[in-house]
Amino acid sequence: MRLPAARIRKRADALRGLAAPCVLCPNACRVDRREGEVGRCGVGWAPRIAGSGAHFGEEACLVGRAGSGTVFFAGCNLSCVFCQNWEISQRRDGRDVSVRALAEVFLEIEAAGCPNLNLVTPTPHAAAIVEALALAAERGFDSTVVWNCGGYESVDVLRQLDGIVDIYMPDVKYGDDATGEWCSGVAGYATAARAALREMHRQVGDLRLDDDGIARRGVLVRHLVLPGGLAGTGSVAAFLAAVSTRTAVNVMDQYHPCYRAHERPPLDRRVRPDEVAAARAAMRRAGMRWRIGGGIE
Repeated sequence: MRLPAARIRKRADALRGLAAPCVLCPNACRVDRREGEVGRCGVGWAPRIAGSGAHFGEEACLVGRAGSGTVFFAGCNLSCVFCQNWEISQRRDGRDVSVRALAEVFLEIEAAGCPNLNLVTPTPHAAAIVEALALAAERGFDSTVVWNCGGYESVDVLRQLDGIVDIYMPDVKYGDDATGEWCSGVAGYATAARAALREMHRQVGDLRLDDDGIARRGVLVRHLVLPGGLAGTGSVAAFLAAVSTRTAVNVMDQYHPCYRAHERPPLDRRVRPDEVAAARAAMRRAGMRWRIGGGIE
């Protein structure tokens, strides 16, 4: 983190102002979370976590030898019908913690030797997270911070994270707004994700690795291939290439029906190998050059 603790705390104060009434994401529910009201994400004022610790299921450049230091936050500003973590995102399983306790979790992850602090679905909890980072920084916390989000982000919020977040890892789920509404229940997904990605790239640029192959700064995009071409990979690829053909992108092939996917054919079936191959070919045609896991060759 480049900013000193005092400046991080000021950013936390600004984010608290954006949470009551809440405009922390493009849903702009405008509920007063300080007074116990909840919006689309379903979580209140206190941060709620579903688990934390070393996680070895992330991209290799985040895992290293000790595992990515992951904190899973409950709630989500999206309502994806195929969500594979729906117990956490939609049912909001987890426990409320104080900001001070959250800072302790961050410090424990750093002490465990994890190469980064990986904040999963952080957006609804942005204010508390940044306040906890300020507390941790006062005690020497200096780990790489990863903002692992669904891509439906507010540019105003992202600007408050400038100088605090080292790696942005957004999903870019869909190539058009209509599909985002049909699959994730939100308006203007693609439009918001594109504006967010431009701001992320402005702040941290293309992904950069250290001599040990560990990511230290930049943008890493995840794009999940969906059945029937619903993800609109061609449009996503064209946009990513317009930002930078060196944008790190993981084209993921692990889709399987989950949660309420059976209600929305063709989401009720697994993705086929030919659909994955077509998505990766679309990325190559757009000129994308970075390879992360199942990404671009």
